[in-house]
Amino acid sequence: MFEGLLEKLRDGSWLTLETSPAKSASFQPIIDKLSALEMDKRVDGWSVTDNPLAQLRYGSLFAAMKLQSAFSKPAIATISMRDRNLIGIQSDMLGANEAGVRAFLAVTGDPASLSDQPRAKGVFEANSVEFLKIAHFFNRGIDYAGKIIRPAPKPVYPFGAINAYAKNAASLKRKIAQKIGAGALGLISQPVFSIDEALTLRALFNEALGGFTDDRKNARLILGVFPLSRLKTAQFLQSRVPGVRVSNRWIDALFEANKKGEEEEEKVGFAMSAELLRALRKANLPIHIMCANRFDLAAKLIDRST
Repeated sequence: MFEGLLEKLRDGSWLTLETSPAKSASFQPIIDKLSALEMDKRVDGWSVTDNPLAQLRYGSLFAAMKLQSAFSKPAIATISMRDRNLIGIQSDMLGANEAGVRAFLAVTGDPASLSDQPRAKGVFEANSVEFLKIAHFFNRGIDYAGKIIRPAPKPVYPFGAINAYAKNAASLKRKIAQKIGAGALGLISQPVFSIDEALTLRALFNEALGGFTDDRKNARLILGVFPLSRLKTAQFLQSRVPGVRVSNRWIDALFEANKKGEEEEEKVGFAMSAELLRALRKANLPIHIMCANRFDLAAKLIDRST
């Protein structure tokens, strides 16, 4: 299951879809939506967020397990370092390993000050780079303390996250190299909003990749795509989300469309999103779609860009 996904990563045809669990005791409604839209026929696999913005949600590991069971396609479970210490991280990975959840996206996590849970505190005992190192050790049959695990875990597939751009390119390049060096098979970017930005990021990624001569040289960049259909969403991403830059071209087009009403706004935003996705696919770039669970929009976007 996972090896097939990695082949698509290497040949540039990778297309995955982000899912975000609700504050609910059941993940089934999301599976039902994906099934009704036949999303499993459009994508190669899934990712699952882990309590984004420190808001309580259904657990990512369990959601990944349910996705794999329902669709027989690999799911990448996001692991936030905010919520676990080194014992909890490794314990979760051991249990998930036997359950077949073996692909992980390591993120540091949003600050606990944003949480909807009173008195919640962030753990932050380790960062996302250390998670990648833990995965590296697991793939050699040992824990983070260097002690043997018996029986050894089945192969673990670690991924990291990076900003889509940075004012300081050298700093972003160092972070890319650091995560590749720690063993990330791929780095998923924040959403990009122009093919030029995507190609610039790929060039920076390839520069960082040039420093490796072992298996780590096979790591790949995965471009995040977020279909924009509202001016207010574009403005929020531009002003409030670090590592994301929405070009003036998008802002201006959505601003003019907004004057004509929501229908025109969504039409213009969708057309620009489809244009971007087509360009990325033509450039043979691996893609990860983030749609805030608007799976109907993601389905139309994929169909339009094919």
